[in-house]
Amino acid sequence: MKQLLDLNEKAFGRAGPLEERIWAILEPVAEDMGYRLVRVRVTGDNGCTLQIMAENAQGDFTIEDCEKFSREISPILDVEEPIERAYHLEVSSPGVDRPLVRLSDFEMWAGHEAKIELAQLQDGRKRFRGTLQGVNEDQILIHIPDTPKGEEPVWALKIEDLAEAKLVMTDKLLDEARARQEAASPLDNPELETELDEADHDKDGTDEA
Repeated sequence: MKQLLDLNEKAFGRAGPLEERIWAILEPVAEDMGYRLVRVRVTGDNGCTLQIMAENAQGDFTIEDCEKFSREISPILDVEEPIERAYHLEVSSPGVDRPLVRLSDFEMWAGHEAKIELAQLQDGRKRFRGTLQGVNEDQILIHIPDTPKGEEPVWALKIEDLAEAKLVMTDKLLDEARARQEAASPLDNPELETELDEADHDKDGTDEA
């Protein structure tokens, strides 16, 4: 049985003032429905696109969840009008190479490769790519393979300084995602199998720089 996620756990790394406002509007709606937000982004795709990623307490988000949440938030966004022009609304699951926005994300996916960007410099750098080592209180632990010889390769990054982080698509990650899905139930989220197959097919061509 899956350990349930804390729907009230604080998230970090939201993009800017507009995303912060949209997050504040949608977060209580998501929690009331048994979901938690993972990502809010406004992009220039198709003119303007509002991308929402969310998950339920089991860490899943099916097509039915996407449709249900989209129907619930659309009229709220129409009333609040955080975006003052026409836009496309996209609601989805976090995906396999998911964003990491909470301390529990970094703990849950320890042992997997991730890319992390901080909002401010730490010891002269903002961008890190390496293997997650879990957490220590309010710090993300990550092993950086390009650390100069003689220096500590495991960095401790403050979660409050997080700008953006996501898992890197690897064979190990795909295997782990499949194993977790099979352990839950092959019927819990049938859409994930399609997503995993597509990720496996596209992995070699993905830009991970």
